[in-house]
Amino acid sequence: MPGVPFPFAPSEGGSWQVDEQAGSVTVTAAPHSDIFVDPGGDGTLNAESMLNAATLLGVPPEGDFQLSARVTVDFAATYDAGVLLLWADERHWGKLCFEYSPAGEPMIVSVVCRGVADDANAFVVSGRTVWLRVSRIDRAYAYHASLDDKTWQMIRFFVLGDVRSDVIGDGTTGDRIGFEAQSPTGEGCRVTFDEIQFASARLADLRDGS
Repeated sequence: MPGVPFPFAPSEGGSWQVDEQAGSVTVTAAPHSDIFVDPGGDGTLNAESMLNAATLLGVPPEGDFQLSARVTVDFAATYDAGVLLLWADERHWGKLCFEYSPAGEPMIVSVVCRGVADDANAFVVSGRTVWLRVSRIDRAYAYHASLDDKTWQMIRFFVLGDVRSDVIGDGTTGDRIGFEAQSPTGEGCRVTFDEIQFASARLADLRDGS
């Protein structure tokens, strides 16, 4: 992908279309697809857990970074979403979503899974396009969203792994980053990610809008 210094790999069955000239990726979410582990369930990966959404992920360079994209979603059903996804394993991941709410409104939503998932709504968006950004700062991650690619609102600041360490499993962070499309209650939706930018640079301030 132009401007991104690492390769991406699609999940099985994901029909991703890459336009190198336009610097965009497009996918149609599969019907009844999601990445979610219900916090109200029994904690097992069962019928209440869905980990079948289309993903396009890569391993970023070590150190601080920022990855942003403009996300456009052809919303059709509740919880349809375009997502910037962090992924360590099935029990440790994070989503920054542009999602269709039960009230029929596009909304910024974040979900972090540490064993089971949580679910947090941020703000409503007018229209079907928004900018999303994921930043790594030391061992922590920050989620931001913007309506104009200029002023960024902080959505979340968190770690994926054990709070005593940034390691998961084999002694490395193991984190991948990229894109996801989902349609948990619907028959699919088209999602486009463009204006994709990657910088191996530390975000200077979480809360000043930069």
